[in-house]
Amino acid sequence: MKKKLGLMVTAMLTAGTILAGCGSSDDGKSSGGGEKKDFKVAMVTDTGGVDDKSFNQSAWEGLTKFGKDNSLEESKGYKYLQSTAQSDYKPNLNSLIRQKYDVVFGIGFLMGTDVETVAKQQPDAKLAIVDMVVKGDNVANITFSEHEGSFLVGLVAGMQSKTNKVGFVGGVNSELIKKFENGFKAGVLTANPKAEVMVQYAEDFNKAEKGQQIANTFYQQGADVIYHAAGGTGMGVFTEAKNRKKNGENVWVIGVDRDQHEEGMPENVTLTSMVKRVDQAVYEVSEQAMNGKFPGGKIVEFGLKEDGVGIAPTQENVEEKSLQSVEDFKKKIIAGEVKVPKTDAEFEEFKKSLK
Repeated sequence: MKKKLGLMVTAMLTAGTILAGCGSSDDGKSSGGGEKKDFKVAMVTDTGGVDDKSFNQSAWEGLTKFGKDNSLEESKGYKYLQSTAQSDYKPNLNSLIRQKYDVVFGIGFLMGTDVETVAKQQPDAKLAIVDMVVKGDNVANITFSEHEGSFLVGLVAGMQSKTNKVGFVGGVNSELIKKFENGFKAGVLTANPKAEVMVQYAEDFNKAEKGQQIANTFYQQGADVIYHAAGGTGMGVFTEAKNRKKNGENVWVIGVDRDQHEEGMPENVTLTSMVKRVDQAVYEVSEQAMNGKFPGGKIVEFGLKEDGVGIAPTQENVEEKSLQSVEDFKKKIIAGEVKVPKTDAEFEEFKKSLK
């Protein structure tokens, strides 16, 4: 996977996809980086924290692997600063820039405004943001085709639901999380046109108790599978499912960002997970920067074609017919035969095509 993803990043950098309105990047600003022996890279988490079992943790795992592979010392050659509130984003970003880190990653779209502001104020700094596109020829924009991966786990949910009712728990209602929601709904209805998909947003990525409350409501209303795209809030969905499994109910959770099989144990309630390779993307962009090819002012996108999204490798609870459907539709999506919706409007059009 790493090789394929690496080739994709290299290809995109060669193509030079430049942000609209930013103009051509000056080579001196969009490339460069320190020698390997003194290269330093760091990241700022969003409020979910580095141990959110989701995208912050995945990013840190990628940065840690990069650091170890390049013999960097933790807390000096690579490190993270944790944000406890949105007001921490800008100070944390500036702190790492003052500490002379060659690249500073902002993890999560909630940091978009602050990354853009800091990039303007610190034109010599190199920043990268995950899950957001901002202007600035000193900012690398890392994005994913979350709707494509969500479609695949939606197929699994639609095929394996016994009640024909499934749920989606979102973190903050936003353009990004809408991609998860609409891709998932499209997959569910493709596999099971009779299914009902219940949707609710917690409006927070770090409130497990809210996630548990929403899951409780969904399960009470008959859902037997819930997909969460809610960071730490999603941990509450697992808690509710495990409690119900202990009481004999056959309910499932679909995890997100990482393979969250372990979060469903020991009750074994994780049906599958939509894996988003934030770890590999952070690794690859760090490596490009270290080698003097920092993709400033560019969008680097990872989709099904690049193995940037997909279903988790742990598949013990996924039926063979579901896996076959996943493989069939993966090929169709890559070939352009199926266009997965990202927005509410696109989803409504997609629904019409199913009739």
